[in-house]
Amino acid sequence: ITNLFSEVPYIGPSLVQLIWGGVSVDNPTIMRFFTFHFILPFVILALVVVHITLLHQTGSNNPMGLSSSTSKLPFHVYFSMKDGMGVTVSTLLFGFICLHLPLVLGDDENFTLANPGVTPHHIQP
Repeated sequence: ITNLFSEVPYIGPSLVQLIWGGVSVDNPTIMRFFTFHFILPFVILALVVVHITLLHQTGSNNPMGLSSSTSKLPFHVYFSMKDGMGVTVSTLLFGFICLHLPLVLGDDENFTLANPGVTPHHIQP
């Protein structure tokens, strides 16, 4: 990512310095990395909620920007209830799998006995 930012013409080095704190990996770089990775999902969630709320309140209009109400599709309250029910069912299903069947999505390789004399296949010298 640092290399991508540094290749932006004219402002690349300044972007790297501003976002990551420099080109080397040190404490400021790691702190900014974790900060972005912690905050970004919440920002995306907030934008999704705003998008869905505005879409459900005003309806979806045509992309030409015409103000005719004949081409507007209203979102009824039942669509919001359907969305809420879908989120609830998905959350309950995911919670059931995580809490009652935690090993069902796991990898079988995690349960093989370790052999300290042999290097695992996924570790290449």
